[in-house]
Amino acid sequence: MKIVHLKKMIKENGLKQWQVAEFYGLNESNFSRLLRKDLPHNKEEKMLAAIEAARVEYGEKGKIEI
Repeated sequence: MKIVHLKKMIKENGLKQWQVAEFYGLNESNFSRLLRKDLPHNKEEKMLAAIEAARVEYGEKGKIEI
């Protein structure tokens, strides 16, 4: 999945990168570095799960559109 799409999903769900990083298991700076290149499939699934978990915890919008 393209990083641009993941960043857009984070923004559309009213989240900040640090909030998703918390659920992904990285600190904010390492998470930012991770988002410099497209992710392999195994990390993509973990990222989508982290975005969903952060949305549930911090977000106020509906479900993620993939």
